Amino acid sequence: MTGSEPIRPLLAADGVVRSHLSGSTLIPAVRGVSLRIDRGEFVAVTGPSGAGKSTLLHLLAGLLRPDEGELWLDGRRVDRLRESAWARLRRRHYGIVFQSGNLLPDFSVADNIELTAVLAGMSGRTARERRQELLEDLGLAHKAAAGPGELSGGERQRVALARALVNRPQLLLADEPTGNLDSRSTRDVLALLSRYHEQGTTIVLVTHDARAASTADRVVSLFDGRVADDARVEEPPAGRRAVGVRDIIDFGG
Repeated sequence: MTGSEPIRPLLAADGVVRSHLSGSTLIPAVRGVSLRIDRGEFVAVTGPSGAGKSTLLHLLAGLLRPDEGELWLDGRRVDRLRESAWARLRRRHYGIVFQSGNLLPDFSVADNIELTAVLAGMSGRTARERRQELLEDLGLAHKAAAGPGELSGGERQRVALARALVNRPQLLLADEPTGNLDSRSTRDVLALLSRYHEQGTTIVLVTHDARAASTADRVVSLFDGRVADDARVEEPPAGRRAVGVRDIIDFGG
C-alpha cells in the first residue's frame, strides 16, 4: 500500500435505505444513509426517538436487510450475503448488546456467557476460561450461578456486555445499553465500554444519552432517517490503538 491509498474502513454503509410496513403503509426509517466506521473508532449514533438509530444498527449487524444501498465489511460487500453467512460473521466478529439485554431466562449468568462462546467456535475449556475472565473483569464472579431475574438492571447489562465480548469481537454494536439504567450503572457500563475500546475494540453505540455520547470519539446525529451531522468529539487519547483485535476478517465461506 502506498501513502496515497485510502485506508479501508472496517464497516461502511453507502446510500442505505430501509422502510417498515405498518398496516398497508410503508414508513421510511433510514433514508439514504452513508457512513464509514474505521478500525479503532468509537462512534456514537444519536438522535430523537424515531430518527432511525436502532434500524441503522440492525442494518449494520445484518439483522435487517437494506431496501436499497450497500453494506461493506472489511472491503467486502455483505448486504447480499445469505443469512447463514451473516450468522457466521456475527458469531466470529461481532458483539451485539441490546437495550433489553436479551439474556436467556432459564440459563445462569455463567451459561449465558459460555453458550455464546461455544457458538462462536470455542472449545468448552476455552469458553469456560474466557467466561471466568469476563466475570471477574466485570465484577460479576459472585453472580455466576444466578439467573437473569436475580440481577439488577446494571448487572444484567454487564452480563449482556460480557456475552457480547466473549468472542473477542472486532466490532461491538450496542443499542441503548444505558437506556434503562440509573446513573451509577450507566457510569459502570460506559467505563467498561471505554476500557474495551482502549484495548482495540471498535464500537458503534446507539444512544439518546448525552453522557454516553460524550465517551465516543465521534458523534453521528440522525434526524428523520438521515445523517444530520457527523463530527469528531476530540482526538483519541495518546496511546490508543488504531486497529481492532483482529486486523483482517475471515469470512469463512
